[in-house]
Amino acid sequence: MTQTIVAMGYQDNWVQILGSSFMRNAWLGGTIVALAAGLMGYFIVVRNSSFAAHALAHIGLPGATGAVLLGLPAAVGLGVFCVGGALVIGALGKRATDRDVATGTVLAFATGLGLFFNSLATRNSSTLTNVLFGNLLAITTDQLLGFLGLLVVLAASIAFIYRPLLFTSVNSQVAEAKGVPVRGLSIAFMVLLGITITMAVQAVGTLLLFALVVTPAATALIVTARPIRAMAVSAAIGLVSVWLGLTASAMFNLPPSFVIVTIACGIWLVVWAGSRVPRRRARSSAQSRVSTNVNVHVQESGAAAARDPGLPGR
Repeated sequence: MTQTIVAMGYQDNWVQILGSSFMRNAWLGGTIVALAAGLMGYFIVVRNSSFAAHALAHIGLPGATGAVLLGLPAAVGLGVFCVGGALVIGALGKRATDRDVATGTVLAFATGLGLFFNSLATRNSSTLTNVLFGNLLAITTDQLLGFLGLLVVLAASIAFIYRPLLFTSVNSQVAEAKGVPVRGLSIAFMVLLGITITMAVQAVGTLLLFALVVTPAATALIVTARPIRAMAVSAAIGLVSVWLGLTASAMFNLPPSFVIVTIACGIWLVVWAGSRVPRRRARSSAQSRVSTNVNVHVQESGAAAARDPGLPGR
């Protein structure tokens, strides 16, 4: 008896799949999440908040399971716990080192709470799977409207606090000495981060979120150091990853989250490797110039020694 172990292969009807209603929702939802991640990713990397972004996704897990226990949508509990955890982390940690301690403490408590909720639940395996790995193909029209509203709030907030947030992200000590409200901006940033994580988890899941929120921004910072350009490049990488990922998933019957993350990480690897080549060339050319100068100096010293037998070493 023959069993199919790997359900993967080229699908002739992938064009029809891309035109279906659930795929359209996936396209729109993935686009909104990629734009939100592009806006926030730059500040996440510059502020050294990658651990906080990763932890907030795990902090939202008990919120999702708890919401299922209460008969509420998992996204509601996910958002409440993500934003709530972000408020606590932002209030307790003004600087990067303080945030790491606060993040670890809140994450430990949330993990324990998640285990407790999981022990009470009897049928939440699908919820846990969707939160851990994401389910972009299951995004509904109501979720799209919620995503769009959150993106508008996120963009308006970033535009309003852009300059002081950038100042505190680059040099928080100088910003605090200048009278900039560092703690208030830290709390505001963490809340915005919680909103972004709430959307991104529903797209790629908790375990794969890092590649969509942080990796495009890290890639963009290799290309350019200008904040606005870095945000634009980060959003573009996210969009390309989502669009190509959805197309490839329809063509070859693959999980969209896996393909999206693979493309984002592949772009980072190519850009990182490409940035290393000029450095190696510049280093080798500099070494060759130094070697040439040393050889010329040795030859000149030898000629001078030949002209004057009284020189040392002769």
